[in-house]
Amino acid sequence: MKIVIAEKPDQAAKLAAPFSFTKKPGYFEVKPNTYFPNGALITWAVGHLCELKAPEEYNPAWKKWTLEALPIIPDRFEYKVAKSKYKQFNVIKGLVKRPDIREIIIGGDAGREGELIIRTILKVCAVNKPMKRLWISSLTENAVKNGFANLLPEEKTRDIYFEALSRSCADWLIGINTSRLYTILLKKNGVKDVFSIGRVQTPTLALIVKREHEIANFKPEPFWEVEAEFNFDGKILRAKWHKNNISRVQEEKQAIAIANFCLNKNVEITRIKKETKQYAPPLLFNLSALQATANKAYKLSPQHTLDILQKLYLKGLVSYPRSDSQFLTNEEAKTLPNILNNLRNVDKYKNLLPPPTNSILNNKRFVNEKKVTDHHAIIITEKLPNISKLSSEEEKIYDLIVRQVIAAHYNNAVFSYTTIHTLVEKRAEFISKGKVQIEEGWRKVIYHSKDISSSEEEALLPHLQENELGIVSKTNVKNSETQPPNRYSEGNLITVMKTAGKHLEDVELEKVLSNTEGLGTEATRAGIIGTLKDRNYIEVKKNQVFATTKGMLLIEALGESILTSPSMTGKWEQRLSEIGEGNASPKAFMEQVKKLADKLILDANEREKEWAFNQAAVEKITANNPYNKKYKKEKMIIGKCILCEGSILDHGTFYGCSNYKNANCKFTVSKKILRKTITQANVKKLLTTGETSLIKGFKKGEKYFDAHLVWDKNTQKVIFKFNKE
Repeated sequence: MKIVIAEKPDQAAKLAAPFSFTKKPGYFEVKPNTYFPNGALITWAVGHLCELKAPEEYNPAWKKWTLEALPIIPDRFEYKVAKSKYKQFNVIKGLVKRPDIREIIIGGDAGREGELIIRTILKVCAVNKPMKRLWISSLTENAVKNGFANLLPEEKTRDIYFEALSRSCADWLIGINTSRLYTILLKKNGVKDVFSIGRVQTPTLALIVKREHEIANFKPEPFWEVEAEFNFDGKILRAKWHKNNISRVQEEKQAIAIANFCLNKNVEITRIKKETKQYAPPLLFNLSALQATANKAYKLSPQHTLDILQKLYLKGLVSYPRSDSQFLTNEEAKTLPNILNNLRNVDKYKNLLPPPTNSILNNKRFVNEKKVTDHHAIIITEKLPNISKLSSEEEKIYDLIVRQVIAAHYNNAVFSYTTIHTLVEKRAEFISKGKVQIEEGWRKVIYHSKDISSSEEEALLPHLQENELGIVSKTNVKNSETQPPNRYSEGNLITVMKTAGKHLEDVELEKVLSNTEGLGTEATRAGIIGTLKDRNYIEVKKNQVFATTKGMLLIEALGESILTSPSMTGKWEQRLSEIGEGNASPKAFMEQVKKLADKLILDANEREKEWAFNQAAVEKITANNPYNKKYKKEKMIIGKCILCEGSILDHGTFYGCSNYKNANCKFTVSKKILRKTITQANVKKLLTTGETSLIKGFKKGEKYFDAHLVWDKNTQKVIFKFNKE
């Protein structure tokens, strides 16, 4: 009998769906059939069922965060079962150890992470049985059956397991050591918070902080533009002054002079240029492109888009979500005509189908075997959804994918662009631009594409001839100023991470990042952005990404470090890719990472000598530290100290000056004197008037008495003051 281990419960259910089965606790028991003559068991992980051990589980001395303990490098990396997932792990372990189980089928997502998740479970189970690999790009019945009929040999995907394992261990090694290193060093410099550092998250944060500095340091510069309205025998043409294609004037006087000179003067049309441009349909979606589009269209975060896409995948409605390709193989392209024909049964797409082109099989813009690695572009499957049963967000994401696929079968969009050049009094040059849509093409299907430039003014221009003469009927001087760069949206950030290679000067590294799709992978980018939010390094307001004080201080502390540069990721991804292809040694790679950990520690200790942080930023980060808020009540300020310029704070059991350490200030008042609690209100009065209100109920021995408290300058203590009576 065979056992299939899926990555998630829903995925396991889809793998069992084409067959007759009985549901058992933690698995499905499939009855004998053509694909499984002796029957099969289909069980599941719950995502990452096993995780790398914490430092203290290798060595108890590593539990305490100290510089002396660094670098933390285990002799060998070990995995453990996640605490909350023991129940399902024990189910899997019990099943794979059954003597009647002769073969294990790895059924995780067809990618590096899916490979790592399932093989790690088997390693922790200490099971060594023959294995095969299920490799499919969708969970429809046909795809599942075809996948089980064409299982891959286990060794075919073994190298991508080594790649994923190497990435996981290397990230752990750098993350653990640098996070502890900078947290300790920053604490020495007064910054009391925990700092997380990572190979991908930190250079991503550096890009955001860089943009934050660009905005903060931007100095707007005023400029003026001269606009005019020309009258050609009743035909009105609006135009803008320019010289050598530059329309901005740096001085207001000059702009006014140009406007005044032109008013009521003769104008001649010197040249009319017309050109036709064709715009091909946009490429099919990979995950990053879909995340960026969904963020722009619906303000959905990248992680939320991925979560929705995963649900659609598990429902069998779309292909594998974490794809990095925007192309199809011939096999997928052959299925599209039938899929689109089925889609005609969905009301909202009836008017778009059938498309002008029946098949894109021979269209290299969309079908290119060489540009498909593990997975093809994200497309819809032959399974039609019941639109009314989809959530509104599921419907939106499904609709984006549907329209992208339909648009690929449409003709180019065609626009006619007209540029009119005019000359006032044979001296002042003006220009007018306009465009007209000649053929709608694929724009009938989608409208949000960036393929057509929106920088051209969409003015309707009158019908005019070259050499035609007119009069300048109006002029206007428009005042503007240069604008700072925009903050990233979450969708922009996904694109920036993907194209981070463009920020590199090293040509070879640019090529590496171009091949490996920039910072992170399709599967991890959304999670990295989520981590930056969770660590309080960034915050998102109205879909704009802001770097926090904590994020900016960390990047300042790191400086021009390899940790903030995409170059390290470029080098790592190059070597990891070679491991995945079977062309590099995982052991040699890990040895290099260990040496890097040593170097980073030396570099940080040198860099610390140059730190000079803004004290207000330090205090803000410390005050915002959730640990401090949870375990240390914020001390309330009662008033100004009588003896110095410090603040009197409520310390819980006494009132004391904030300068007791810095200036050795002696002001202190116990919160309880002779069994009577001294209220904040009375201490405030003591600080402002020199004495408290009459406090009743002091008890000495068996006697009670009433008194004021006053501050005695000689003894620097509070003393009693009694009323005369």
